[in-house]
Amino acid sequence: MDERQDDPIPLSALQHWAYCPRQCGLIHLEQYFADNIHTARGQAVHHLVDEPGYEIRSGVRVERALSLWSDRLGLIGKADLVEFQPDGSIFPVEFKHGPRRVKHYDDIQLAAQAMCLEDMLGRPVPQGAIYHASSRRRRVVDMTPELRQSVLDTVAAIRAMLASGNLPPPVNDQRCRECSLKDACQPEAMASFSRQHALLADLYRPDEE
Repeated sequence: MDERQDDPIPLSALQHWAYCPRQCGLIHLEQYFADNIHTARGQAVHHLVDEPGYEIRSGVRVERALSLWSDRLGLIGKADLVEFQPDGSIFPVEFKHGPRRVKHYDDIQLAAQAMCLEDMLGRPVPQGAIYHASSRRRRVVDMTPELRQSVLDTVAAIRAMLASGNLPPPVNDQRCRECSLKDACQPEAMASFSRQHALLADLYRPDEE
């Protein structure tokens, strides 16, 4: 059993798991990470909001790199940007590189931030946004009951992985093409091994009477 199972889970782990459980395992269980052009682009975008601080824009207080946590959920991390509106509403914004597009794994990370803010501040956070740097456009995300449940399910799945200490199997699909961990993951080799193992199992299975 891994002692880390009781530690707070980084908010980024939810995005990693929702994208690919094995990627999440390599990063948060095996403590392995590598960069490629896609992670470099993401880091360049996040440099815009990496330094903690705030400013006032048209009466809106804008907090950058705001620390977040939730003891209830066992989560910790930070929000790229949080807007505090004059009417008291709270609006988290997550920065992503690339053009505007709908990605469920990004929405789960944003929803987890919203839920942390609710626990910290005692106020509802019904919406947030993903800011897509390439197109310089926001995509508003509603914090629906279904999305909130996805956050809870993802946290539970990550905790189960940490408790077992078992690395999830590779997916070996289109997600692997842009993954910076492809060399460590070896999805093609693992998939080939699984096929050979299944073939041997069929070969030596006793004939049914």
